[in-house]
Amino acid sequence: MPAAGRLSVAWSASLGGAVYGQPLVIGTTVVAATEGDEVFGLNRATGAIMWHTSIGTPLPLGQQPCGNVNPLGITSTPVYDPQTGLVYVVAQDGRTGHLLAGLRPADGRVEVRENVPSPDHQPFYDQQRGALALTDGHVYVVFGGHYGDCGPYIGSVVGLPATGRGPVYTYLVPTPKQGGIWAAGGPVVAPSGVIYVSSGNGGRFAPPFDGSDSVIALTPQLKRIGVFAPVNWAQLSTDDLDLGSMSPALTSGGLILQVGKSGVGYLMSAAHLGGVGGQIAQAKVCVAFGGAAVVGSIVYVPCISEGVTAVDTAGGSLKIIWQAPADASGSPVVGGGAVWVAGSGTGALYELSPATGQIRQQISLRVPVSGQQLSDFVSPALSGGLVLVGTMAGVTAVAGA
Repeated sequence: MPAAGRLSVAWSASLGGAVYGQPLVIGTTVVAATEGDEVFGLNRATGAIMWHTSIGTPLPLGQQPCGNVNPLGITSTPVYDPQTGLVYVVAQDGRTGHLLAGLRPADGRVEVRENVPSPDHQPFYDQQRGALALTDGHVYVVFGGHYGDCGPYIGSVVGLPATGRGPVYTYLVPTPKQGGIWAAGGPVVAPSGVIYVSSGNGGRFAPPFDGSDSVIALTPQLKRIGVFAPVNWAQLSTDDLDLGSMSPALTSGGLILQVGKSGVGYLMSAAHLGGVGGQIAQAKVCVAFGGAAVVGSIVYVPCISEGVTAVDTAGGSLKIIWQAPADASGSPVVGGGAVWVAGSGTGALYELSPATGQIRQQISLRVPVSGQQLSDFVSPALSGGLVLVGTMAGVTAVAGA
């Protein structure tokens, strides 16, 4: 991305539904998916709609077991596979269906369509919110529960073949209930192909450890090969303090920083997560929700009460470098010599100094809807001189260079 400059709204596309996930840029096409179960291809330069495709049937809030997304359609960030040339989305389809669709970015034609199984056999209570991930020729889909934690769901991961042909892999958190994998950033794939996810509150409130409130390492075939949990995992479950409210943050030095609702950050070795109490270091950071950005050893943590917090993990310790102003509290991305974050409460995009966290510039996204203008855990996407933000009405592009 070019060096950040004066900010201005380049275009705003109204798509008739909320865009919760990050838009993807594939060539000159911006691909965005809505809670109306529609996928759109937009002209990157102008925002003009080039195509749109309907996937599944969105579920109104009144027909959900509980929740806060209305209607419930495509919530997660899609993923693009350069091998198949397709972009993949997961759509809610009616009361119990979840559909994986692989579309051509050029025209929106659906080339792959697969039903996503629910490893807990409770699809009505499973919600798919975390971003999709891709490795080893498979698309990885995570499930948690609906807002309110209603019903007998259990957190899970499903790996589906990107071509639509081949084995389907599954992983179920070994807890009696809950343990949702729901952080908006989704799974994190290491260069080795190991997949890391974080889980939330489980159903056991005393030993033995049940796999909840943890960071989990999985093979591409979804066999668990490592786990970390704080020593107070049972108390976290009792107090509804999900460790997995943020996706794991993997640094270039092979460390993982995990921060959850309790506000405590845990640093661990990605190669050896360490089991219960196996952290290398821990420190108070902030209450974190969403996805972090990572540059080298620096992790930019998405905080909800404070602003984005920069944490240095060099040397296996945790050092807070700065905290941004509270308004800058979404899931950040880094590019053009700046940290970018959108505030769901303010409807604004902020450009932060990587050195100090101070707001260099900010701009209203001018979303033409009443009430909340951006989704919870909103995260921008960067492309050339544009910052693209999903809104409760569509996508807004800000020229930042």
